Amino acid sequence: MSRLEALRGDVAVLARLVRGMPRAGSHAQALGAFYGAQSTHYDRFRERLLQGRAELVADIGLHDGAHVVELGGGTGRNLEFFGARASRIARYDVVDLCAPLLECARERRRAFPQLHAIEADATTWRPRRAVDAVILSYALTMIPDWRAAIANAITMLAPGGVLAVVDFHVSPARSAPGAAQHGAFTRRFWPFWFRHDGVRLDAAHLPALRDALPSHAVVEARAAVPYLPCARVPYYRFLGRKT
Repeated sequence: MSRLEALRGDVAVLARLVRGMPRAGSHAQALGAFYGAQSTHYDRFRERLLQGRAELVADIGLHDGAHVVELGGGTGRNLEFFGARASRIARYDVVDLCAPLLECARERRRAFPQLHAIEADATTWRPRRAVDAVILSYALTMIPDWRAAIANAITMLAPGGVLAVVDFHVSPARSAPGAAQHGAFTRRFWPFWFRHDGVRLDAAHLPALRDALPSHAVVEARAAVPYLPCARVPYYRFLGRKT
């Protein structure tokens, strides 16, 4: 892709971001309208925005024949972060309500036959059998009933299975000992900034994950934002095990 083509792609994505997430219709319809015009450029643009995914995937242990589910998995791009380890995955279910992004996932299936794109609600869809890992990659902030999504993810895990989450966040006004403490400006600015595009940063997300799976590891960091050179948005990586 030439620089001009890349720039045109960025302009298309930014134009949709400026317009924001549609407020009318169902959640699935809003996602389709919002991401439909972006889907061709989605992965390339988000590569610079959605940090920590490769590191999260690297920390997921896999055995041969593993079954992995990604809730809110969109284009299925995260499967590629497994690299050579992807061959150990017998089945990789990408569950999403956004039809245009799932079309990209179905194209990706040509290279990864174990990928299955499923148009369904992350809060209610269940596999037939318990799975080894569930991934929520920048999806929890897009799911209105996020507590139901967490509960559903844990329910479908086999004993010893892993819930892997990476997402934007802000801390509570008073964080738990050892957790990051964000200033008042950060706690107000980033939820306001992302809300226009249907991304809901909530200080309760990470504490809820910690409480749901006490056996866990967390990394908190900040990431650059495309075209905002001085901005650094907080995000976390969470890896919890079902005991």
